[in-house]
Amino acid sequence: MRWLRFTKDGAPGFGTLDGATVAVHRGELFGANEPTGEQLAVGELAWRTPCEPTKLIALLNNSRALLAKAGKPAPAEPLFFIKAPNTFAAHGAVIAAPRSYTGRVLYEGELGVVIGRAGRDIALAEAADHIFGYTCVNDVTAFDLLAADPGHEQWTRAKGFDSFGPFGPVIATALDPAGLAVRTLVNGRERQNFAITDMIFGPAQLVSLVSRDLTLVPGDIISCGTSLGVGPLKPGTTVEVVIDGIGTLTNRYGE
Repeated sequence: MRWLRFTKDGAPGFGTLDGATVAVHRGELFGANEPTGEQLAVGELAWRTPCEPTKLIALLNNSRALLAKAGKPAPAEPLFFIKAPNTFAAHGAVIAAPRSYTGRVLYEGELGVVIGRAGRDIALAEAADHIFGYTCVNDVTAFDLLAADPGHEQWTRAKGFDSFGPFGPVIATALDPAGLAVRTLVNGRERQNFAITDMIFGPAQLVSLVSRDLTLVPGDIISCGTSLGVGPLKPGTTVEVVIDGIGTLTNRYGE
């Protein structure tokens, strides 16, 4: 199933996507729901983010290839930061260029793990039961801010501008994450292509380990980290994060 949220004629809705057709549902995305019988053409709808996370937890240094290139050791536990809701943007939305920053802005294609059941201190054996599905994430970064102040790395600001956390277009369920790969295209040219198996901590491990520190609730997203091929965006650039079985998250940067 590929779940999406949409707006039609000013009214919000949700349902499942099959090709170019949406089967509208009633109820709750992460609770009881049922199809209404109404079918809509996806071209008639405005995309919304497929869920409303309370937080997007994003990983860094979770790629073996990236760490090998940098000559760094693998971390002993997940290293992460949080993107606030102001960063969230839907498929098709414009990623706004910051007004207070003129340095490099980077794309980072990633797999997002969507939580479907709340939990804290989740055992690894039970972690998969807390995963609702998977989505595409672009962890956009104002890269030059990270080390601009020698006394303080500015992760929150560099990652936290409005619209710097697009995700979608859907949440896909019943996928084996081990068989997935992330591709990022910039103006149609492939810039990233990496397998999820390159991760140091896989999706279920991340759910279990992150839940030791933070309570996870339905709709929260763990973005699993990027790999080689990160690069800059220029105003007017179109960036796509593609994961087979999920779809293509498409956004334009800056104008």
